Amino acid sequence: MRLTSLLATAAGISGACAAAYVGLVTGRLTFDLSIGRRTRPLGPITVDIAAPREIVYTAAVAPYAERQPRAMAEKVRILDRTDQMVLAAHHTPVGNRLTAVTLETVTFDPPQRIGFRLVRGPVPMATETFVLEPTDSGTRLTYTGELGTDLWRLGELWGDVVTRNWIQAVEGSLELTKAESERRAGSNRQPTA
Repeated sequence: MRLTSLLATAAGISGACAAAYVGLVTGRLTFDLSIGRRTRPLGPITVDIAAPREIVYTAAVAPYAERQPRAMAEKVRILDRTDQMVLAAHHTPVGNRLTAVTLETVTFDPPQRIGFRLVRGPVPMATETFVLEPTDSGTRLTYTGELGTDLWRLGELWGDVVTRNWIQAVEGSLELTKAESERRAGSNRQPTA
């Protein structure tokens, strides 16, 4: 009888841990305890793009435009909008048939800066910035950020897991921005005589 009770308790704890994991990964469960907060840098990641800064900026903010590209509608849902900011839900596949949902404010300072601040997600705190600088050959887009977790070392370990997926999502976004910017710049070039 005692073994049955121990097995039931272990199964209950395992189930609770699995539910907490799924809740944290998908953004349905957020812990913001402000106890034992540790932060870590995100980036910097720098991408040189063969396109003018205005074109790169337009490509980077396309997911948040009034008329979103159809491909982005499944990934980014705009919940509220002002002239200089949107509140957006980002949907990112993270494996095991799970999709992380983060709620973020996105601020616009055309054509040089886009800022992101996490409202709800798998960690209690994250801020990010895309800075666009003109170069001789086009534009340099630099991504930087900071991600914070609670509960000292335990939170730090969770931050390792989140950061891996977070950076992969950012790198994918930067690749798309580069490709779209260079495509737009190429279609805007006039043929030479």
